[in-house]
Amino acid sequence: MEYIVVGILIVILMLVLILLFKNGNESNITERLGKLETATVRELGEFQNNISKNLNADFNALNERIETRLRLINDHVNERLDQNFEKTNQTFTSVLERLSKIDEAQKQIDHLSGDIVSLQSVLTDKKTRGIFGEVNLKHILSNVFGENNSKVYQLQYPLENGTIVDCALFAPSPLGLIGIDSKFPLENYRTMVDKKESNAMREQAEKLFKIDMKKHIDAIASKYIIPGVTSDQAILFLPAEAIFAELNAYHTDIIEYAYKRRVWITSPTTLISTLTTIQMIMKNMERDAYASIIHRELKLLDEEFKRYKDRWDKLSRSIETVGKDVKDIHTTTEKITKRFESINDVEIDTIEHKE
Repeated sequence: MEYIVVGILIVILMLVLILLFKNGNESNITERLGKLETATVRELGEFQNNISKNLNADFNALNERIETRLRLINDHVNERLDQNFEKTNQTFTSVLERLSKIDEAQKQIDHLSGDIVSLQSVLTDKKTRGIFGEVNLKHILSNVFGENNSKVYQLQYPLENGTIVDCALFAPSPLGLIGIDSKFPLENYRTMVDKKESNAMREQAEKLFKIDMKKHIDAIASKYIIPGVTSDQAILFLPAEAIFAELNAYHTDIIEYAYKRRVWITSPTTLISTLTTIQMIMKNMERDAYASIIHRELKLLDEEFKRYKDRWDKLSRSIETVGKDVKDIHTTTEKITKRFESINDVEIDTIEHKE
């Protein structure tokens, strides 16, 4: 902008020189040129001073704006750094917490692995497997019917044939007493499903597994199904869902054999469903029994109410008769009263006439 002004001044100066030259007045031209030169130098000096002042002012304003903007940028950068540092600190803390939880979970897994190994060593013995099945059975019965509910079930119940069943379930008629016995055929099952074993070994284990299952079914059918004492059916409880699934998926002949002997094979899940169904039946029968009692009591109450109505009708008729008699007595009393009043009036009139 300043250069444009300087150029304009130079053009004006040249035009003035041309006009003076045309007039032919050299002395005036020299004088005017001197004056013009003096004025131009003065104006240029003032213009330069003004430019310097404006430049200084603009530079100071620009410097202040730059400093203000730098302070804002610095504050914003510091704020963002603080936020990022806080987030980083939180993330680091969360990572440490997760690492501690992972460490605890790893310890629990190691402990659980040891428990599994000890459980496997326990389940290798037939007696301990039997105890495991009985404990599992007791736990299921307690969850469904409550702890020590002897009216519904009893553990280690002696039967009339001298045998002791793991659990006797006292279901409502026509079911009656249902025997539940726990069986855990594990050795041959493990060999049968172990893919590391040879095919011949697995086939042999499968045959032995089926033989074991049929033996258990026959034992339950012969010991715990007693005509006239127990129900015509019993329950074989397998405390392992895997064995139950294997039977239903690949050994349906065993399931059919159990059906023919009236022995129902259950797992923990299916036994809970069966017991829950029996519990609902018992509650419905109990509700029906209460309903019949209520119906009988209502019938007796109806008879009593009929007698009450008859007696009330008799009393009402008696009350009506008494009311009528009272009304008649009241009418007679009124008549007698009027008679006495008329007699009294006659006596007074007679006495006055004689005097």
